[in-house]
Amino acid sequence: MEELCGVGAAAPLRGDAEEPKQGSVLFLGGNEVKSSAVVKYSSAPPQAAFARLQEKTDLKLPPANWLRESAKLGPAGTTILGNNKKSKPFSSFGMAYDFIDSVGNDVDVVSDSENIKKLLKIPYSKSHVSMAVHRIGRTLLLDELDIQELFMRSSQTGDWTWLKEFYQRLIDQKWQRKKKSKEHWYQKAILSKFLYYSINGDGAAQPVPSTSKQHQEGPVSGESDEAGRSSWPAPFEMPSSLSEDPGASNQGLKNDFVRNILWTFEDIHMLVGSNMPIFGGGRYPAVSLRLRDNNKPINVLTGIDYWLDNLICNVPELVMCFHVNGIVQKYEMIKTEDIPNLENSNFSTKVIKDIAQNILSFLKSNCTKEGHTYWLFKASGSDIVKLYDLTTLCEETEDKYQNPFTMPVAILLYKVACNMMLKKNQNKKHYGTIRTLLLNCLKLLDNGRHPQIIASANYMLSELFQLDEPKKEDSTDFPINGNSDESYSEEEEEMPDSDENGSYSNSSDPPDDNKAVAIIKSVGELSVPEKYKSVHRIRPSCAFPVCHGTEERCRLVLNYVLEGLKSVDSSVKKEGDLPAADPSTPIPLKYEDESTSGGPECLEKQMALFLDKMGSFQKGKHCSQSGMIPGSWQYKMKLQLILKSSKAYYVLSDAAMILQKYGRALRYIKLALQCHDTYCCLCASMLPEVLVFLCQCLTLCGDIQLMLAQNANNRAAYLEEYNYQTKEDQEILHSLHRESRCQVFAWATDLSTDLECQLSVSCKCYEAAYEILLFSNLKNQNPEQHIQVLKRMGNIRNEIGVFYMNQAAAVQTERLGNKNVSTTEQQLWKKSFSCFEEGIQNFESIDDATNAALLLCNTGRLMRICAQAHCATEGDFKREFSPEEALYYNKAVDYYLKALRSLGKRDVHPAVWDSVNWELSTTYFTMATLQQDYAPLSRKAQEQIEKEVSEAMKKSLKYCDVDTVSARQPLCQYRAATIHHRLASMYHSCLRNQVGDEHLRKQHRVLADLHYSKAVRLFQLLKDAPCEFLRVQLERVAFAEFQMASQNSSAGKLKTLFGALDIMVKAKGAFQLIRKELVAESEQKSKDKSSAENVSPNDSPTGLNKEEVLKLLSIFESRMSFLLLQSIKLLTSTKKKIGGINEEEVVLKTNKQVYSLLLRATANKSTTLLERIEVILNLLEQLAQNNEASNGGIQ
Repeated sequence: MEELCGVGAAAPLRGDAEEPKQGSVLFLGGNEVKSSAVVKYSSAPPQAAFARLQEKTDLKLPPANWLRESAKLGPAGTTILGNNKKSKPFSSFGMAYDFIDSVGNDVDVVSDSENIKKLLKIPYSKSHVSMAVHRIGRTLLLDELDIQELFMRSSQTGDWTWLKEFYQRLIDQKWQRKKKSKEHWYQKAILSKFLYYSINGDGAAQPVPSTSKQHQEGPVSGESDEAGRSSWPAPFEMPSSLSEDPGASNQGLKNDFVRNILWTFEDIHMLVGSNMPIFGGGRYPAVSLRLRDNNKPINVLTGIDYWLDNLICNVPELVMCFHVNGIVQKYEMIKTEDIPNLENSNFSTKVIKDIAQNILSFLKSNCTKEGHTYWLFKASGSDIVKLYDLTTLCEETEDKYQNPFTMPVAILLYKVACNMMLKKNQNKKHYGTIRTLLLNCLKLLDNGRHPQIIASANYMLSELFQLDEPKKEDSTDFPINGNSDESYSEEEEEMPDSDENGSYSNSSDPPDDNKAVAIIKSVGELSVPEKYKSVHRIRPSCAFPVCHGTEERCRLVLNYVLEGLKSVDSSVKKEGDLPAADPSTPIPLKYEDESTSGGPECLEKQMALFLDKMGSFQKGKHCSQSGMIPGSWQYKMKLQLILKSSKAYYVLSDAAMILQKYGRALRYIKLALQCHDTYCCLCASMLPEVLVFLCQCLTLCGDIQLMLAQNANNRAAYLEEYNYQTKEDQEILHSLHRESRCQVFAWATDLSTDLECQLSVSCKCYEAAYEILLFSNLKNQNPEQHIQVLKRMGNIRNEIGVFYMNQAAAVQTERLGNKNVSTTEQQLWKKSFSCFEEGIQNFESIDDATNAALLLCNTGRLMRICAQAHCATEGDFKREFSPEEALYYNKAVDYYLKALRSLGKRDVHPAVWDSVNWELSTTYFTMATLQQDYAPLSRKAQEQIEKEVSEAMKKSLKYCDVDTVSARQPLCQYRAATIHHRLASMYHSCLRNQVGDEHLRKQHRVLADLHYSKAVRLFQLLKDAPCEFLRVQLERVAFAEFQMASQNSSAGKLKTLFGALDIMVKAKGAFQLIRKELVAESEQKSKDKSSAENVSPNDSPTGLNKEEVLKLLSIFESRMSFLLLQSIKLLTSTKKKIGGINEEEVVLKTNKQVYSLLLRATANKSTTLLERIEVILNLLEQLAQNNEASNGGIQ
């Protein structure tokens, strides 16, 4: 219902009496009381000016229009003075339903104005008070509980028997129905006639139904019967369509007040219903009209009544008509603010304010349980006010439905929660309140009678838990405290604050008090300012539960979903042919090994069937085995619940995936897809968001299958996780199987033990997700998901490609004797190549240059494996580098170059760029090495081969980055040093074998020298290649010897000799490294002998090849001996010819001494390797000092 301000009071009214007056403050007799009234709804007709009756008019005579409907008087006409009409027991609920936004949050009290007035008059009045109080959030609903009416009904229908017995036992043992006096009906009759006279009627009103004539004699029995009847509004269809229920207005819960007013009295906000006629026109824009017997003075109760009515309706003036025995005497105009000061009716507005605040605080402090019906009772003539919890008393009768308030309260709790759910995204602090409302609603309902509300409430409870939030600390998801300053608890009792409040009974009270929740011992206490304070403040139980982890949150969701499913299933008639499901028997999660799975071919068929079925869903085929009618509330609710459970299982699977519990993750995604499967079978049309969610499920399933494939070592643990099932999961599955037993997604969620099958399933999951995005045209609406699926497709195709490539390499390794490439290998190459190609297309379609480069790199590696497979294996001496090898190596180079082009520059992804460069360098190096070592001389000339080797080596050097500091830098330096060494050796070899062209010889000599120098410089940077360094130095010595052989002059020879000896001296660093490693090894052995019991003989702290060292050492000793001897001979002959030169004499002497020591060392065969190294280092040290001293001829 829309909130209309002064509806019907706008056009003809001169004074907008029913327009909202925000915050109007009235000053009354020196006591300031703040009061404002906003008309939320009005069905009153345009205000009519009242007719001032002539003196001596006899009100005992009925006017012509009496008891006929009148547009001017409104509904008050047919109900005899509407403002004194008995209110229905559920009037506050009708208002609450209409203004659901206000309930539970902004408003303190919802009630009929008559009830409000009755409460505020308690300290002044001796009459009895009987009201039902209900709490919804921070709002209290007050309704009159007419004991007489109820007990009359009880004797007819048997309802409320328990309350009647309780009342007779503890309060009034001699209860009898009290009849109204004739005077009472006489006064009502003349008041009614007075009103009809006053509307200035023209007698044109339509005849009214005959039932209204009963007003002359007594109360309308039919009306009270309807009020007491427990007929309730039907529940909502679904939480997703929270429309007002049209049935509610026909079932005794409608809001039939003329006006609904939001009245703020001091700090108390009340939603009040009023039927008081308001007149207007002329000098008086808005007045209330009263009839008084001139012989009876106005008392305080009447004054308070008039004053409160005018305050509530924001009427500034009161017109009083005085009569004597029904004969009109005079009229008097009184301003509202003057009413408290009338003679005989003097009262303090401040006291009324204190009474209001005290009563509200008393009720709020003690009516703490939502869903409970409290009874506020004061016996006639008594000063004691008692509050009983009727729900607790009623439960003793073992049937909560004996309380007719149970259903209206449950419906209202549900409606308030629904309303807050609509705004739940605006403010999460209300989640705790919504949850409490729904839990209290569920406590009141019986599954057999109200399955729809129960299912809907459970679904809403599950919706409160955010499953699709970005990952963050769970403890910050929801507020820990309640949502308002007056939260409440559905579980905790309020403890006594202290005796000073006087709201709790003690042992000295009469025995009947022990049934009361709280007692006001004397009505006089209500007039004491702040005598009662609301002590029921923020309660932690209203807070939303803090879930410590995703699993706990999802389990709560699934628990609510299961309760909802049970409720739906119980309301659907069980078909006779449905198989009986035993909840205690687990439904097996199908497990197959590779022997039964049928492999990738079978998977293709299943995938085709799946996509075919997905297509059929799009065309709208659906069915339910349980007999649910499409479009029914059960059907709609079950779809919602199934989808929610699917999402919860998806989140659980994702969480298990993060924890690397892949068996558990697969089990959960299987359950998610089974839920989705049932949803698909039931659903007439698939919503885009549901299809997107299905894509997410399939994508996650693909991720899990991939991780299972990559972690095959833990397969037993994963299998155990996969087969475990909770009772809750079994029950949800049984509910699903009531609707459908199809297993569309079974192919995706089986735990296979075959690696190839797992990878294939993973790939098919991604392909299925991609297909769904394609045929449902969701690609453009969900670009991020589309990119993620394509990335995963590219990645899994890379994984499968690598798997087949490694298999091919393994087959190749096993193929030792047979030189021919097998068909199996070729098939594996094709599969691998196909996967890489598709993966590259996937990555290129989303402009993922980095991953495309990696797959191109892997394709290059596949080409190298193909090349290796084609190399001849029959004895290395006959072997030549084959054309097939060259072809595949060149293809590999092409793919690596494509990868570099894909990246563009190093900045895009330095690590991948460096990796591709390294692989490219390796390919060129391998080609050059194979051509050099297994030269294809049968097909090519030596010069051409040398040229190709040189070019390949140079390209390898080009892509070998020795300068960039990285983990790969030492490898690059070693590779570059090896290339320079090989090139130097090749040119050295050419020089030895070449005859004739002197220019070419000179060029080769320069190149050999250059590459040797570069090789030495790079090997010197490395600390783990002493043998390689030594070999290069020995080759340089050999190169020097070769040069010396072609020299004729002694000076030239001597210079070359000294150069060669200098090279040997520079090899000292290599020997120092070897000595260091030998010493470390020796120390390790001695330590092992003393401490360790079992040490493997292969355990060596170094990777030193001792055979290699011995071989190189022997050559080194031999060449050093030769060079020293030649230098001694040349120096001796030179000395004889030209006489002594001091420097040369020193060199000669040193060389002789070193030569002598070397001969003695080599002659001793018993020296150890370490000792021989020590000797060489000592000799090299002497030569180095000699060279520094002489400064001659060695440059």
